Amino acid sequence: VQLQASGGGSVQAGGSLRLSCAASGRTSGHRMGWFRQGPGKERESVVSMYWSGAGPSYADSVKGRFTIYRDKAKNTVYLQMNSLKPEDTAVYYCASRSPGAVEFGYWGQGTLVTVSS
Repeated sequence: VQLQASGGGSVQAGGSLRLSCAASGRTSGHRMGWFRQGPGKERESVVSMYWSGAGPSYADSVKGRFTIYRDKAKNTVYLQMNSLKPEDTAVYYCASRSPGAVEFGYWGQGTLVTVSS
């Protein structure tokens, strides 16, 4: 599985961005996730769901503001980020976990999101 993340950029607080994660290869049964790592912070999970679209799970810090959804035809998962806050500033990564795997073994390159106050 190869993942291509895109869509980062710079916005002011309260603005919106949409990140994309396009996958090539077999993702059936995989669980995909968006992770982020802010300046001086450890990487954290933002949201995850199965590539089928089932079972989304959001971090408390983004609930109600971020929405994950997929385009099956494009094998692409999107992360719609609204009401962005400066603390959302981070490099965002998408990742995929094979069925039965414990960890996410496939990672895309990061895309930088900068939110200014």
